Amino acid sequence: MVAAVTSSTSPTSSASGTANDAATLTSNYTTFLNLLTAQIKNQDPLSPMDTTQWTNQLVQYSSVEQQLKANQYLESLVNAGSQSSMNQAVGYIGKAVTANVDTATLNGGQASWQYALGGDAATATLTVKDSNGNVVWSGDAPDKSAGMHSFTWDGTTSSGAAAPAGDYTLSVAAKNVAGDVTAAVGLSGVVSSVQNNSGTVELMVNGTAIPLSSISAVAATS
Repeated sequence: MVAAVTSSTSPTSSASGTANDAATLTSNYTTFLNLLTAQIKNQDPLSPMDTTQWTNQLVQYSSVEQQLKANQYLESLVNAGSQSSMNQAVGYIGKAVTANVDTATLNGGQASWQYALGGDAATATLTVKDSNGNVVWSGDAPDKSAGMHSFTWDGTTSSGAAAPAGDYTLSVAAKNVAGDVTAAVGLSGVVSSVQNNSGTVELMVNGTAIPLSSISAVAATS
């Protein structure tokens, strides 16, 4: 199976802002030239424009022109940086990665996470919330010992209904006789593809889009 590499046609947020700024500057630049030309054509030959005023307008003209060029250079740098990140991300395809994110996508009736406990726990409760922060499922953790563990949710809510496809967040609350046990949630799996989502380079892992910046570990697969 050949992994897919896709790139959204949406520009990066920075590039979008730069493009909008450039469009505004271009409009102002054109308007300024039109006004300046009209002013020169219609000035009174017997009372020409004041030298100081003329110099100030030329300075404004030069300033707008420089801003246009600066925005063009900035847009080029942003695009180059985005492409560089995509090229880097392609190297992750087929690799096993771990990410510091607690949100997974329920796809095909499954959403998978990893959770880590800093010590053995007497009680450990897993809670799944939807994108609106509503609790849809809660139950005992399958393993309460210290270390890293896997958890796969089948999409069944606490009421027995099937949850709709979408993004869900997992949290862990664990305790022992000494008090609270430190816990953390993450995602792991093999990268199947790479995409550029509005300037954010994402790796697709088990149907979940993970920002490249969230990757904490990478390993070769057998």
